[in-house]
Amino acid sequence: MSKLDDLAKLGQSIWLDFISRDLLNSGQLDDLVSQGLRGMTSNPSIFNQAISKAGAYDDDIKALVAKGKSVQQIYEALAFHDIQNACDALRPVYQRSDRLDGYVSLEVSPTLAHDTQGTINQVRSYFNAVDRPNLMIKIPATREGIPAIEAMLGEGINVNVTLMFSVSQLDDVSQAFISGLEHLKARGGDVSRMASVASFFVSRMDSMIDPMLDTRGVDELRGQLGLANAQLAYHRFTEIYQSERWDALSRVGARVQRVLWASTSTKDPAYPDTMYVDGLIGPDTVNTVPPETLEAFLDHGTVARTVDRDVDAARAAVEKLSSVGIELDEVTDQLLVEGVQKFASSFDNLLQSLETRRAALQPS
Repeated sequence: MSKLDDLAKLGQSIWLDFISRDLLNSGQLDDLVSQGLRGMTSNPSIFNQAISKAGAYDDDIKALVAKGKSVQQIYEALAFHDIQNACDALRPVYQRSDRLDGYVSLEVSPTLAHDTQGTINQVRSYFNAVDRPNLMIKIPATREGIPAIEAMLGEGINVNVTLMFSVSQLDDVSQAFISGLEHLKARGGDVSRMASVASFFVSRMDSMIDPMLDTRGVDELRGQLGLANAQLAYHRFTEIYQSERWDALSRVGARVQRVLWASTSTKDPAYPDTMYVDGLIGPDTVNTVPPETLEAFLDHGTVARTVDRDVDAARAAVEKLSSVGIELDEVTDQLLVEGVQKFASSFDNLLQSLETRRAALQPS
């Protein structure tokens, strides 16, 4: 019995925030699944890291170039292949958990973050192309993303809502989730087969706030706001799913939209390398971790329910932040803007890298 199995007993699933051809082909993913890994997530930065490296993808790229595929088509072919293989590797987890876990997430293009209909069109296209029941499509929690989230859930597509930083976003996303399931139920769909997670980013909060605290000489709040903000979001999550409206869906088998803790690697070497895992353990949660954080947690992480241990202290930290002139809402708004920009930049870099390799491999 591994630590990941112990976490599952407390209601938390560990997913891997990484994908690559080497991981899939080497047997490493199968080994991690045997240790209790329950899912995977990807994003443009991860695919940029994987595909941009020479080696595992070269033969496929060369074949796609020979067929005259565009850069966008090459990217999608490579990504779909990896996602399909990952879904197949995790299918036993999907079946054993009765569709609770075993999901692999694929993100829509970050360039569509403010385009509702464009997002909807691409979600449908990607979901059909990958053609796996344990696929989740990632949609950002932007103003334009919220109606797309509701619409896709209403069509029976599993959704991983990404780039969430605030409790107000959680409110909007949760309402979109519930409305989407209501639409699906009204159409005669089976809501018990649906799965969705709300990806709440954690460490980026401290990365932005800590320098602001340093300029004010407020050392006692350093490294606290990421966890505090996440714990308050979890507290709100528990309130949302106590409503009569949710009960009507729960009675026909619907499961809650679990909170997924994202950006849980420690950016500041002064902090413990498992702090964003150890501090957010509790029921109905997922933590998606990069390989190095997973390795650290397996080695010396602590398994204990912590996510709701001291909500009052979390609230006090946020209030203290405001008292020194830093408004949390302004920080979370900025984090969302920067998050979209960073993913878009990674996606652009990926396409540029593929264009360079495509040009080099063009038949003479």
